Amino acid sequence: MSTEQKSSERKSNERTSSEQASNEQNLKVAVLVGSTRDGRFGPVVADWLLGHLEARGDLTADRIDLVETPLPVTFPSFGGELSPDDAALLAAVSPRLEAADAFVIVTPEYNHSFPAPLKNAIDWHNRQWHGKPVGFVSYGGLSGGLRAVEQLRVVMAELNAATIRNTVSFHGASQCFDAEGKAIDPAADNAAKTMLDQLTWWAQALRDARRARPFAA
Repeated sequence: MSTEQKSSERKSNERTSSEQASNEQNLKVAVLVGSTRDGRFGPVVADWLLGHLEARGDLTADRIDLVETPLPVTFPSFGGELSPDDAALLAAVSPRLEAADAFVIVTPEYNHSFPAPLKNAIDWHNRQWHGKPVGFVSYGGLSGGLRAVEQLRVVMAELNAATIRNTVSFHGASQCFDAEGKAIDPAADNAAKTMLDQLTWWAQALRDARRARPFAA
């Protein structure tokens, strides 16, 4: 191998090591896609949000779609054990929530609230939410899913999570995106940046706090 080749390989290895170190320091954000309805609009909204996450250099996104990773709907008795099938379903989701430094929940509004599968996913977990921030992207008709978000704030407070004040809301969601899945109104992109900036601030502060001292549940 020539000197130039060795130098090029060394620089490539250094870049790889630097990128790996950067990725390890990045905040991990789990994006929960809360709707499981046939013909749902959620993936369009989630893909748009993931584009914003992937454009940042300080965040690493993990999309958790409750259609792709369904969870059990029957809870064991207190002190009871999970069946092997239920344990396998949880194993596909729980470690990813545990590893997350922050969350963004993408939710529609059903009957002035949020979807049952999303509540089910939340209720299967407890410590995974502790001391971590949660942002919201909602969508719907006239309300834009905001009533679902307000109810989620109460639920997440019970689980010792910190919800982000600023949200992103799409009113008449199907008319808010073009054929390529981009938001038509630039205000939506600005709102996403503000929400993610706040989420990042809280996620960094709370990760540092959890590392310094275990969360007191």
